[in-house]
Amino acid sequence: MKLARNTVLALAGVLAFAAVAHASGGEAHEPLPWANFGFRIVNFVIFIFLLYKFAGPKAAALFGGRREQIRKDLEDLETRKVDAEKRLKDVEAGIRNLEQEKAAILTEAKAQGEAIKAALIEKAQKDAEAMKAQAKTTAENEARAAFDRVRGEIADQVIAQATKIVREKLDDKDHERLVDEYLTKVVLN
Repeated sequence: MKLARNTVLALAGVLAFAAVAHASGGEAHEPLPWANFGFRIVNFVIFIFLLYKFAGPKAAALFGGRREQIRKDLEDLETRKVDAEKRLKDVEAGIRNLEQEKAAILTEAKAQGEAIKAALIEKAQKDAEAMKAQAKTTAENEARAAFDRVRGEIADQVIAQATKIVREKLDDKDHERLVDEYLTKVVLN
């Protein structure tokens, strides 16, 4: 019904345009060749009828299927649009979280850096204290060794001087007596 009405309207439009085109042409107005025009209209109506009869269901199915496909595509596009908006919101939230994570990482890195710095300073102070203690011990040992060396040299000089004095003042008889006393003390002890 709807197709028949559209066909009649299309045919009326074609006739109207043909009449206007014929009326606007040329200087002399010849009568309209109605017979020729009528055959063309009948030919057009037959063509439309055959087209409707044989290709109509396929064209309707084609255009109906195409309409259904377009509707499905629009629904799919709407679904993808919603998904894309959701992903965009997730990405934006991730970017906001990225700034917070960046700040947290920087804070943690600074804290770790400060801890490492404090540990290095503490280790350096301990090493310095150990070096000072070692230097003090080394200096004491060297001073003690030097003192012992000097004492040994002084003792050697004292012995040499005592020996010299004893030789000058001690005769052979006193020497034998001293040796005997010394040997007696060594044997008894």
